[in-house]
Amino acid sequence: MATENKKVGVGFGVLLFKEGKILLGRRHADPEKADSELHGEGTWTMPGGKLEFGESFEDGARREVREETGLQLDDLKIICVNNDKNEHAHFVTIGLFSDKFSGEPKVTEPDEIVEWQWFSFDDLPFPLYFPSAKIIENYKKNLFYIPQ
Repeated sequence: MATENKKVGVGFGVLLFKEGKILLGRRHADPEKADSELHGEGTWTMPGGKLEFGESFEDGARREVREETGLQLDDLKIICVNNDKNEHAHFVTIGLFSDKFSGEPKVTEPDEIVEWQWFSFDDLPFPLYFPSAKIIENYKKNLFYIPQ
């Protein structure tokens, strides 16, 4: 990966927890529609996105979750930070957790996420978007950061 004119982005994923299950969405298989600089097309991902200038992590997470699912987050906390990179992009990913939210998840951006489903930790779909998989690993191991 050439480093000229490259910048590290900041993104986040929100682990939404309800009745022992987490919410994951399947990204569109078309890379043009999946809108993922890390190329997560066709994978299962937790709600999230990119931090906008001037936003707090929490405000950005609330905005993205509302835009992607229609859910309203009542409470959330930062649980981890990860260094996610591949040959396409490099992001610092902030993992957040919430089990206090209202509404039912809806597909609000069908060009990006084609469906939302609740999954047990013991029965996660494949393939998982690697930043989401790392947040889940952090959560399960109760670790804030897992060195690469």
